[in-house]
Amino acid sequence: MNLPGTFTLGPGDGSARTGRLTTAHGEIETPVFMPVGTQGTVKSLCPDDLRTIGARIILGNTYHLYLRPGDELVAKMGGLHRFMAWDGPILTDSGGFQVFSLSGLRRITEEGVTFSSHIDGSKHLFSPEKVISIERNLGSDIMMVLDECVPYGADRAYTEKSLGLTTRWATRCRAAHAPLDRGQLLFGIVQGGFFKDLRAESARQLIDLAFEGYALGGLSVGESRAEMYDILYDATPLLPADKPRYLMGVGAPRDLLAGMAAGIDMFDCVLPTRNARNGTLFTFQGKVNIKRAEYREDDSPLEADCPCYACRTFSKAYLRHLYVARELLSYRLNTLHNLTFFSRFMAQARQAIREGRFEAFRTAMEAAYPETDA
Repeated sequence: MNLPGTFTLGPGDGSARTGRLTTAHGEIETPVFMPVGTQGTVKSLCPDDLRTIGARIILGNTYHLYLRPGDELVAKMGGLHRFMAWDGPILTDSGGFQVFSLSGLRRITEEGVTFSSHIDGSKHLFSPEKVISIERNLGSDIMMVLDECVPYGADRAYTEKSLGLTTRWATRCRAAHAPLDRGQLLFGIVQGGFFKDLRAESARQLIDLAFEGYALGGLSVGESRAEMYDILYDATPLLPADKPRYLMGVGAPRDLLAGMAAGIDMFDCVLPTRNARNGTLFTFQGKVNIKRAEYREDDSPLEADCPCYACRTFSKAYLRHLYVARELLSYRLNTLHNLTFFSRFMAQARQAIREGRFEAFRTAMEAAYPETDA
């Protein structure tokens, strides 16, 4: 097996590409979608479910796990993999997005971010060094640097100042991270808001720090889809072609297609799990709102060729009944289906890229997920 951090490119189709990333807990075929397990669990599912649906890597949240149960406790329990009984790769974000979303509850300085816990109001400091220490305790395969997620609409002066801070924090994260410490990889995060020259400058500065992978942050934060795509297509080619490229927090099918077309390898989003709990299900024919009255007497499966337990076993009428009755089983079955769809969707996309028919696949899926319903 290759050493952790080895990234090998496979067949491509235009800018879309396939690859294989080696981590300490296994290899990941790319492009890949990562289910989000914010607090050490993908909501309503257990690890066996994730293996069955084909998940190869999941995401954990540094902010939430630091506050509860605490990264030191997780380390004492043998690390996050052992604690949650998941033996596959894990990526942990830096917690920066959650901290910055606290708005009035945090203060940014050169040292880091001081914030008040949303749980009990206690004060905490996330410095670059502290974030690396937390992620080391969690034992994730891929760690993210601390960055500032610039709010949509920020002016150039603020964005430029923030970019400088993000680079200095990234430099400190790199220094605090022992090279491939216990096989843990470290990814840098390109910022720069919606200014293309600042994005280019951020990419250049981070490439000089020689990270094991690179992410685009600060997108899907309130901008239009056209604005997001404009930055996506301009900034992705700036990232090293021989390193994995990660688009953070983006997960609508149409946006995954755009990301793959730009050359992105990794994605994550709460969209499939959150939508499952809201009764919105994804199929290859488009979205299904299982709450609708039209499904009250529908005896057919949600998706006839879907291998998930929900589709193999139950009717739309039953899934609707569970949701309307607010039964806990509804959240579990809906989540099983949505993450199965995303796993199949990415597998079919990889195959289409390998066979040189990605644009045809993209066209067909965009028809199922028009821009007004993506």
